[in-house]
Amino acid sequence: MKKIIFDCDNTMGLYGKDVDDGLALLYLLGRKDVNLIGVTTTFGNSTIEDVHNNTVEMFNELDIKHIPLKKGAPNTNNRQSEAAEFLVEMVNRFPQNVTILATGSLTNLYGAYEIDMNFFKKVKEIVLMGGITKPLVIQGKIMNELNFSSDPLATYTILSSSSKVTILTGHICLQATFGEEEFTRLIKENYIKSYKYIRNKSYEWYKYFTDSYNTKEFYNWDIVAAVYTTNPELFIDSIENVISTEDDLKTGFLKIDNNAKKGYKVNIPTTIKDKVKFNELVFEAWKMDKGNI
Repeated sequence: MKKIIFDCDNTMGLYGKDVDDGLALLYLLGRKDVNLIGVTTTFGNSTIEDVHNNTVEMFNELDIKHIPLKKGAPNTNNRQSEAAEFLVEMVNRFPQNVTILATGSLTNLYGAYEIDMNFFKKVKEIVLMGGITKPLVIQGKIMNELNFSSDPLATYTILSSSSKVTILTGHICLQATFGEEEFTRLIKENYIKSYKYIRNKSYEWYKYFTDSYNTKEFYNWDIVAAVYTTNPELFIDSIENVISTEDDLKTGFLKIDNNAKKGYKVNIPTTIKDKVKFNELVFEAWKMDKGNI
């Protein structure tokens, strides 16, 4: 089983806040080939207090008692936290055997690096959701990048580290839509308790997002990164030479120059090969057999 730590800014169920971290958590819980060895909370979608308290509530609702939940740093002024300490503890206990899935600000990972300068060398791989390579435009509106830009120093340090890093940018996540068809399926298969839970927790965000952007769907950002951790074969990888500075990353901008002599190599997948299979994997995992709803 793949050992994963999920570092997230889960606001699923909070009004006007994205649900994608929570949906990614449910996906990981439902995968029989995933050993979720811990969840760490970070700021991004909201404050660390909102995120952590909301995740504690979600753990209680799902009756999750076997997975450690650790609170992260509140901002970039002091990156030390129980989350950072936990990350160091786990990669030292399982060197080269831990995948870190990070879908919010990357402050906790930098905090771990401050504790152990060899932290990144001990991680098996880091899968990130964040970054843009061009303006992210939805229905004519530009959406700001909110993950990498939340802590550009942490982002730069991670991307330029010796770790195997994969970035699922906002652009590829636009291929993972969640709209009327998906909600209809949740309603039709309402005998599955977890589907009812997802519908109740995500409907307000669905309405909020679709009204705000005049669409019939929202984008399942973090699910894309979660699925990559379990099924990378569903994606077309692309190893790129990134030359972004810390200043570039203040807007989450990934500047690519494959002819440059300087820079750092990261994997930036471009395409989900089979969206039907992608959705089936997600819905199958969401049925869950871990925890109770």
